[in-house]
Amino acid sequence: MIFLSKVLFFTSHHGFYTVIILILVFGLLSFVTKKGWFLIPILPLAILNGIGGQFLNAWFLNKYGTESTAIITSDVETNSTLNDQYIHDYEAIVKKLDGKYVNTFFSTTTASIYPIENAIRIPQVEKPFPVKFIPGYEKNIVILYHQSEDGKILEKYQLQAPINSARIKYEADPTNQEFIQEYIDALENYLKVYDDEAFKIRLKELQSQRK
Repeated sequence: MIFLSKVLFFTSHHGFYTVIILILVFGLLSFVTKKGWFLIPILPLAILNGIGGQFLNAWFLNKYGTESTAIITSDVETNSTLNDQYIHDYEAIVKKLDGKYVNTFFSTTTASIYPIENAIRIPQVEKPFPVKFIPGYEKNIVILYHQSEDGKILEKYQLQAPINSARIKYEADPTNQEFIQEYIDALENYLKVYDDEAFKIRLKELQSQRK
């Protein structure tokens, strides 16, 4: 597991050198065997690693890793961009199982984050956040963003968004039964996760109005 974690850390954090290694390995195989088709996998493997290297690493660490915490100690904005946003380089410390810390690093483009989704969300500097790693190679981490304080705040905000949308519709037309039901559904979904007395009172009012 430690060896595999080291390999995935290297391939997900050092894409250029991974391509060089692929060229050398498959080039040598092609030269030794005198078979040119050994060169064919180089390009697709390089593309796959560039697109999904950190995703594979995130899945592996979440599946087999041990949970701990980490703290980002440095956040440096680079001159490179991704989707019109500047890429950041991060340094962090990871708490090992013995309570001691070890240094690690990642960037906006190499960070392994779970759950895997089409978004790059990094916790704030100085705030501890949950991670997983393979004991023995703690520098390779997956960020458990949804379990972090930032992730919980985001999840709460996302659950409130349908409530705000339904409220606006309801206030525009309080007699519209469809809008009332949409408002009720949004409140019920939110209250399944969070206990909010104000929303409970509003839900009872709407249920009474619907009746």
